[in-house]
Amino acid sequence: MAGNESLQADDKHDRKTTTNGVEGGVRRRSTGKLHDPNVTFEEYYYYAQLSRAHPSEARDASSTAAPNRLSKYVPFPKGTVAVENSAIRDEKDLNATRRGTKYRKKNTYRPHVPSAQRPGVPFSTLSPPTSLGPIRRHGRLVKWATGQQRSSTSFSAASPHSFLLWRMFLQLDSDRYPLRSFGDIAYRVAGKVARQTMNVFQSVQLLFNVGIIIIQNGQGLSQISKGSVCFIVLCFVWAIAGAIIGQIRTLQRLGWLAHFAIWINVLILIMTTAVISHSDPNYDAALANNDAPKGPKVTTAGPPAGVAFNGQVVGLMQAVYSYGGAMLFVEFMAEMKRPYDFWKGMVAAQTFIFACYMIFGFLIYSQQGQFAINPNYQGVSPYAWQTAVNSLALVTTLIAALLYGNIGIKVLYSNVLMDMLGFPSLAQSSGKLLWVAIVPIYWAIAFVVAAAIPSVSNLSGLIAAVCILQFSYTFPPFLMLFHNAQRDAIREGEGFEGSTGRTIRHDRGMARWMRGLRKNAALNAFNLFFFLGSLATAVLGIYSAVVGLINAYAETAVSGFSCTNPVGA
Repeated sequence: MAGNESLQADDKHDRKTTTNGVEGGVRRRSTGKLHDPNVTFEEYYYYAQLSRAHPSEARDASSTAAPNRLSKYVPFPKGTVAVENSAIRDEKDLNATRRGTKYRKKNTYRPHVPSAQRPGVPFSTLSPPTSLGPIRRHGRLVKWATGQQRSSTSFSAASPHSFLLWRMFLQLDSDRYPLRSFGDIAYRVAGKVARQTMNVFQSVQLLFNVGIIIIQNGQGLSQISKGSVCFIVLCFVWAIAGAIIGQIRTLQRLGWLAHFAIWINVLILIMTTAVISHSDPNYDAALANNDAPKGPKVTTAGPPAGVAFNGQVVGLMQAVYSYGGAMLFVEFMAEMKRPYDFWKGMVAAQTFIFACYMIFGFLIYSQQGQFAINPNYQGVSPYAWQTAVNSLALVTTLIAALLYGNIGIKVLYSNVLMDMLGFPSLAQSSGKLLWVAIVPIYWAIAFVVAAAIPSVSNLSGLIAAVCILQFSYTFPPFLMLFHNAQRDAIREGEGFEGSTGRTIRHDRGMARWMRGLRKNAALNAFNLFFFLGSLATAVLGIYSAVVGLINAYAETAVSGFSCTNPVGA
């Protein structure tokens, strides 16, 4: 099938779509564009096999490396694929398609921060600075038993869904057609509309993340100044600072900042738990933020009286927020020399987040009970220690603002403005000038979001329900259903022929989709169950966050565009 000639022929000829009897939908590839509507699933799958067959991946049958235990979870169907192992072993020009060669060099701009450099993805990029933010928010909404249950559920559900992304990446990414974003997976299995939808969701999530950073820093600066400066002015000052540092277009050499920020966050957690163990809660902040009057500390195993069901759901969304890195997992894998090893860093990062959540969250709740606020480090009562942890937090959030702001603008520019509106590339002079103009607009919008909804818990709960839950829990099983249906529908004699550039299918329509879904019916039913469950949880989370925002405006000191700090002075 595929031979030495296939890759050479692919480069030399501009082929057209044809139809040939029962081989309906036979198509010859005409371009090498990443989002070419003429490229079929079978062609993406074919070239992914070639890329995985390279010795650096240790994935082909001729590899002398010891098989990885996880290899059984990333199988390529035997006897039904377009490329046989013998054809792969005979591919003499495989080095011509290796990562970093001519195919990788095309369209080298990537709409994300390449934090993970070519040798691999550092652990810190998989648990970015703001991932530990919700750990510091593990307060009054999540109790002993419910906290353990919700944290464990979020962790246990996020991990297998991350594996689904990893598996789809390995079976769809290739040197000829590299995957560069979450939306690229959606495009290859579900089409253009799915890709654009996920690109919009990704842009919204990053924008709201920046808004949360503005709120947190405004609260911290207000506490440091003892309320002598208007809260909304401090938020505006931080937005201006973000617009200035956001002019940095490339962050390739700043990956160490994310690693540095992780350990500062851990230091903040340790300092917070140590101080609150030997001091009273910050009653003023608890009253302003939680409407909790001064009194004896109360801790409960389950939801206490007074916390409605929507409040408990918002607490669950804080746990969901901690596993929001899935949005960028594809970008991380795209930067790796050996994407097959991504699962190791992913498991380590998510286990680390889960351990911190369980340990520090419960320690803080045991000491402060209903007086724990969001974020918890701002609930420290001694002013000297409060200033110290706020100052450290300003450093980590500055790094987070630099990372998320840069990523967010690039994702928005590349996937929305360039693809949908035809804006010029950032590599062009006009694109660079547009970047200078877009950065302050982006931060201005984030400031408006932060100023209008100055409640960290409810804003983070809202963005967790609208976007983060989708990327971590809803989209992966949904996309896997489309992926499995198309991959498992390939029968003997079907698939992509590298030597001729043809995609052969003996049937089409609903019958083909149903045949693909029936092949692994139990697994597909499980993915469908998780997809529907995640979708229902998202709807419930959005409703609860909106109700929480309405109650926060009605019952607490929280109000939009106000000089009053939501956590007090």
